[in-house]
Amino acid sequence: MAEFMVESNVTFDISGTLSSIKEITTDNGSMTIELLELTAECEIVGGNSKCNCSTTYIWSNAVCDEFQCCNGSSCNANISDLPAFCIPKVKVDVSVIFLTKKLTKIKADLETTVGSSAKISVETSGFVSIKYPMNKVPYRSTPTLSCTFKETTFDETDGSWNWNLIKGSETFGLNTGTSITVTFPEASPNCTTVQIKKLSGNWAGMYKCGFSQGSIVHAASAELKVALLPDQITMTSTPLTVECHDIKPQSVIVSATIENSTEMYNVTWSFQAQMEPTNQSSAEEKEMACLVDYLWPKTPKGDTIVIRQCEPRRVGYNERTCKGPAWMDVLDNCVNEELNQILISAANFREGLGATQDIAHEIFSGLKNCTVADTNSSVADLNASISILDVMSEASETITLDESVVDVFLDAASNMLNNPWKAVNKTIEYGMSSKYLKSVEGLVKNIKMNISNGNDTPNLQFKLCRAQNNSSCNRTVFGVEVNLAQSSGIVKTVGVKNLADKLNNSKFPDSEFPSIVVSATLQNSNDSKIDIKLDFPINQSMSRDSKILCVFWNTTLKEWSEEGCKWKEMVNNKSYCECTHLTSFSVLMSKTPVNLPFLDEITYVGLGMSICSLIVFLFIEALVWSAVVKSNLSHFRHTALVNISLCLLMADCSFLASSIPSIPDTWCLILTVTKHFFFLAMFCWMLCLSVMLLHQLIFVFHPLRKRVYLLLSTVLGYVCPTVIVAATYVYYKYTGNPYHNKTTCWLIYDGLLKGSIYAFLLPIGTIVLMNLFSMCVVIMTLLKSNVPDGSKADEKETAKSILKVVVFLTPVFGITWVLGFFVLIDIKEMMGVVMHYAFTIINSLQGFFILLTGCFAEKKVRDEVLKVILAGAPTPKEKSENMKVPFK
Repeated sequence: MAEFMVESNVTFDISGTLSSIKEITTDNGSMTIELLELTAECEIVGGNSKCNCSTTYIWSNAVCDEFQCCNGSSCNANISDLPAFCIPKVKVDVSVIFLTKKLTKIKADLETTVGSSAKISVETSGFVSIKYPMNKVPYRSTPTLSCTFKETTFDETDGSWNWNLIKGSETFGLNTGTSITVTFPEASPNCTTVQIKKLSGNWAGMYKCGFSQGSIVHAASAELKVALLPDQITMTSTPLTVECHDIKPQSVIVSATIENSTEMYNVTWSFQAQMEPTNQSSAEEKEMACLVDYLWPKTPKGDTIVIRQCEPRRVGYNERTCKGPAWMDVLDNCVNEELNQILISAANFREGLGATQDIAHEIFSGLKNCTVADTNSSVADLNASISILDVMSEASETITLDESVVDVFLDAASNMLNNPWKAVNKTIEYGMSSKYLKSVEGLVKNIKMNISNGNDTPNLQFKLCRAQNNSSCNRTVFGVEVNLAQSSGIVKTVGVKNLADKLNNSKFPDSEFPSIVVSATLQNSNDSKIDIKLDFPINQSMSRDSKILCVFWNTTLKEWSEEGCKWKEMVNNKSYCECTHLTSFSVLMSKTPVNLPFLDEITYVGLGMSICSLIVFLFIEALVWSAVVKSNLSHFRHTALVNISLCLLMADCSFLASSIPSIPDTWCLILTVTKHFFFLAMFCWMLCLSVMLLHQLIFVFHPLRKRVYLLLSTVLGYVCPTVIVAATYVYYKYTGNPYHNKTTCWLIYDGLLKGSIYAFLLPIGTIVLMNLFSMCVVIMTLLKSNVPDGSKADEKETAKSILKVVVFLTPVFGITWVLGFFVLIDIKEMMGVVMHYAFTIINSLQGFFILLTGCFAEKKVRDEVLKVILAGAPTPKEKSENMKVPFK
């Protein structure tokens, strides 16, 4: 130590004074001072002293022990006589060789000495050695780095290896990915290797391997130097296009941009002009070219122009193709900067760079924040978001992801479906939706889960089920019940809304989807046989006569397929989809009911004949009314027939009107109401006729009074249908459920005892049963009225009478509508086909049958019609009476 004194008038410039001292001469020779720093300053006034260490120094142990001045606090003592005042704040590297167990004990003793709150982290060097290529390695080569733990007496079960790549101020964890393989061979647990499969600029930097045992890390590091080539070259030219028709030379500036690098490059490029055919005139060329449109220059037909210019905080490019002479829409590939950075991080993660659980969580969290519902988000942003999911799905095949990322991943994926996907063309939209579905399914399948309770988001629902002891897993997502018979493993089910309509459906163009796609996958299962059942909440009002297909999404062909899936109709009172494999499922339903051959033609021809017949019948009734209605009984019968015919005529006309294509919604509702009302009114009048006939048979000596019958018939025939229709409409309007189907303009069938159709089926079912009872009573009465003498003639007459009753009463009692209940049978079955044709033919001709049985089959009406036709000419009966000669 050297001591010297300066005058007091220079103490305020002590630093400058010290800096002038370069060399000191002593008795033993001279020394050169290379570094001179002010370590402490003391102010001594009389007996008072106040000393402080400089900012980068603290008090020495001697000062701390003698004067209790420790660390960097001020010291009110004269410490100038001590040999060392302050010591620098530096880490002390202690080089010593001993076993890990000894180091662990020393660390534990230190923590005990310092206190329970102290945690000491130790990183050693020398225990681990690293082997690496010392010279620069070629671009695209496959170098290998290895680390070995020299100590052979350690317990490898207590420690774990890890690799990191340090690039500047950033540190990336390494894991096996698409571009790198990290191995920890079981045969040599004290050795680990990293092999880079395809070397690029991404992998240049400082590699650090470490073997961790608790808070002790044995580490080694080495720099991998790479002979770099540009990973990406961006070419631009100004102007974007050049017309070479003029003889005057034109200049084109071409720029090549690469990332900043320490390497020196020689840049060369070649130029090739596109020459048009010589036989094409200049006028024709100009006619096929696209004209200047704002930023887009005049461009030849078939060329695509790329503008690498985006709005602030967005990166990428815009491109546009000239299809000549019109421009195609602009393809926007400008992506939000933050989203683009997440995509880069995901790509690095897939390669194995920064492939840790924390980084995976950061990627999905950033994606979630960027995909919050925003009406201003572009298709480019959406496409980039889907690409991030796709990249992470590919990464999850080699890099293990745990369930800590499930919730944030599902939230991000759900946000993407909030907004409509308005791509430039359907091809791009189909590609995005297919990639989205594949990515979601892949991530759900590959993320390792054990205890997740599922996750509900607006557009995705996830459920997990652990199969044990050969039990089946049953879960419901968005109303779709999924049952998988599985002996072991974890069943993962995810339902996706608002996606099915975005997928390519060119294979089944006449079908539509429900809004749900269901994906089912397995984890930790060795079962080769798969049996999965899915109960989709299909639109029952359309499904009854619609073709339903159970389909899955073929990720290879990017289309829906029926292979391995079947639609099971009414098994154990349920209809469901059954498949023998796992993937993403949905159901397809034909947009229009499945029609049997010529069924529509038969319907329209029959209705036409029925309408004409009903008009003729009503006209005839008006002509012959006064002649045939002579008693109360005949008045009752003809009143009922006229009202039945009038209601059926209005219902048939409404039916034909509702079959017009693209009918407005208001008219569709009106026609639904009129059909509902007039068909109900027709059946109510049929019931009036049935009750009248039954009363006459049972109460022979108590005839109905005309006024009472007409009053009751009017109430039953028109007031009751009005109340039923009005109450049904108000109820469905109040509950918010649809009253009618806008496609078929008819009531809705939602399943057993569900839907407005039951406001029609239940009343007419009851009336038909009552009319059948009345017909049976009539037949029984005929059987009793015949004297059982055993003669064949009487049996024939009885049979004829019964047949006549059945033929005459069936049309006016609505018995043919019984066939409608059998139509509910699957039309693919033969009996169902027969019932469809029988119901269509007979009921479409109901008006024609009423004309035959209610008019021409009745002798009085037939005679009156003939009389009118012959305009007063005598009928055959009158002629026979006039030919009788009276004898006196």
